[in-house]
Amino acid sequence: MPRYLIRRLGQAVLVVAGVIVLTFAIMRLVPGDPAVAYAGPKATAAELADARRRFGLDDPLPVQLWKYVRDLLGGDWGTSLHTRQPVRDDLLQAFPASLELVGAALIIALVVGIPLGIAAARYKGRLPDLSVRLSSMLAVSVPVFWLALALQTVFASGLGWFPVAGEYDASLDRTSPLHLYTNITAVDALITGNWPILTSTLAHMVLPALVIAAYPAGVVAQMTRAALIEESSRDHARLERALGFGETAVLTRFALRPALNPVLSLIALVFAYSIVNGFLVEAVFNWPGLGRYAADSIRSLDTPAIAGVTLLVAVLYVVANLVVDLLQGVVDPRVRAR
Repeated sequence: MPRYLIRRLGQAVLVVAGVIVLTFAIMRLVPGDPAVAYAGPKATAAELADARRRFGLDDPLPVQLWKYVRDLLGGDWGTSLHTRQPVRDDLLQAFPASLELVGAALIIALVVGIPLGIAAARYKGRLPDLSVRLSSMLAVSVPVFWLALALQTVFASGLGWFPVAGEYDASLDRTSPLHLYTNITAVDALITGNWPILTSTLAHMVLPALVIAAYPAGVVAQMTRAALIEESSRDHARLERALGFGETAVLTRFALRPALNPVLSLIALVFAYSIVNGFLVEAVFNWPGLGRYAADSIRSLDTPAIAGVTLLVAVLYVVANLVVDLLQGVVDPRVRAR
């Protein structure tokens, strides 16, 4: 296990290093002059020169890359051109809201997708299987922005069952102010016992979380079904049936654990995809997360902020993959020998 861990950590470091270089290249290839975006279109030549010196734009590219890597390792992710705040502080403010939404969506996806996959494998070729395959195909295929608008129109604007947009009722800031510890609203409300904001946040979270959960739930259901069918056809499953175990017991007690390996691998991909996919959902539901920050940064050609969001998502993807690799090594010792 230690050798396996070291190998995976080395691969993760190489991927992050490649992402840093790629992010730097994108910053330099994006049209527009960061100095103009920072100083303003009416800036004088002296103000533009000062902005270029501040951002090191006159240095040779290798020097700029070295300074960029040095600053990243030192915790300096640059200064946002539209908020005039450190990008790291902006990301620390916006990311918890996105993590809160995507975390809820992934929990829904796993709670729904794995049981549906088990049911589909148990009744392969019969009505439950066909229903799960059809519903998962629809969940994977439907455009996320269309689903967001549809749920918002029907269940929020039409029936009034859920709030239309926002993270929670803004009037609660006056009547029940929230003390922040983690910047994740639901967690902080639960820690401090702020039940009005907790219930409001959960109500606001239902529709956007369901929209984000649609794709991963469909994929998890399909992957669980396929992995269980493959695993239940192996020799050990035939032996277990010969010993008198029923089909449900074979699937859930013996085949499920090894079948979860590909599902765990999928979670890392789905997590990073859901973070990016959530940008559109956050825009529709006005959720104050990375999506809104990224949209504002793109509109203002804020290259440091755009690079910060890109780098953060890439690092999250690498970390998620690393965690899943380690979990696979714990669940299945055969993975460590690869």
